Amino acid sequence: MKADIVIVGGGPAGLAAAISAAKEDKSLDILILERDNELGGILNQCIHNGFGLHTFNEELTGPEYAARFEEQLDGLGIRYMLGTMVLDVSSGSVTAINSKEGVFKVNCGAVVLCMGCRERPRGALNIPGLRPAGVFTAGTAQRLVNIEGYMPGREVVILGSGDIGLIMARRMTLEGAKVKCVCELMPYSGGLKRNIVQCLDDFNIPLLLSHTVIDIKGKERVTSVVIAEVDERSKPIPGTEQEIACDTLLLSCGLIPENELSRSAGVEINPSTNGPVVNESFETSIPGVFACGNVLHVHDLVDYVSEESGRAGRSAARFVKNKATAEGPVIKIRNGNGVRYTVPSFVRVNELSDDLVIRFRSGNVYKDSYIKVLFDGETKLSRRKPIITPGEMEQVILKKEDLANTPSEILIEIAER
Repeated sequence: MKADIVIVGGGPAGLAAAISAAKEDKSLDILILERDNELGGILNQCIHNGFGLHTFNEELTGPEYAARFEEQLDGLGIRYMLGTMVLDVSSGSVTAINSKEGVFKVNCGAVVLCMGCRERPRGALNIPGLRPAGVFTAGTAQRLVNIEGYMPGREVVILGSGDIGLIMARRMTLEGAKVKCVCELMPYSGGLKRNIVQCLDDFNIPLLLSHTVIDIKGKERVTSVVIAEVDERSKPIPGTEQEIACDTLLLSCGLIPENELSRSAGVEINPSTNGPVVNESFETSIPGVFACGNVLHVHDLVDYVSEESGRAGRSAARFVKNKATAEGPVIKIRNGNGVRYTVPSFVRVNELSDDLVIRFRSGNVYKDSYIKVLFDGETKLSRRKPIITPGEMEQVILKKEDLANTPSEILIEIAER
């Protein structure tokens, strides 16, 4: 089997990448391989609104947002195969399996990795206690309620304040459950401020920062959890324990980019994001293999996933068309004080077709601070921000002409007043 570009994953990143690649060059044969039985990925179970404000200037639900992209996909005649699991990726080919074709290989000019991410399960959190029924990840609970029509429980405690957990606090409340509290290990929330207000504050659900679950009780079904306040080393503080009666514990403790295929292919991984190291074109350390969306770094808004993936798709199309990249200077992008990582990690000036967007997350909460961009140690940009939190992605946009003098290094840092 042959295709010019293979997209691994048919979620929001894969759809946007495929559409942009097709628009860049309508003669390209693009194939999406999706393991689920429908396109759209996580969007299909996100029936709340809040999607599309940046992309369509409208507030859409997840399925509505996915449908907009699927309509474009059909209009462009882009091929896709559902129920298809990719087994191996390399520069120039993808091996996959499904019930119709069996194991098959697709030879291609470029690959775009769009596998998304998965939730961190209980086994990765080391929570003591018994193993009764009633412990779910927030995403699993969301699927049960919104797609399967099943209520996971009636009295709920949520551990972790990621966006899915916050949204499920509201969703479970609207379905008649009593959400007792949301516990967050860190002294700040991992979710968007708007979700804290709309999903917790509006429903009088307490958010307990610097708290964690230290015990789960119940033989066959969860009957209660014990929570405690933690110190600056995340250790439970004796004397602060509280036992809360509940039948359900939802876990919203972070997302893990699904990079098993990337690692087996030999793609260089950034230890801060657990996603591939990419350049300005979202090309990984393997020529012709691109990455975008949550497999690259976990985003706060799906609109940014679509925007980044669109650029990755265009880059893949240009790679197939040009067969080679331009020689020229390379600028390293480094994260400084308060910045956990940057995407991209470096920029090839001669390959830059538009302004350079650098996205990052902070490692802590900063109030009344400045985001600074330094070229070879000299401040090029300084922007004041009233508050910067790890739960919200930040970005700086550098004009292409600003990079004309080709500094050897760009440093992004947060400076406190």
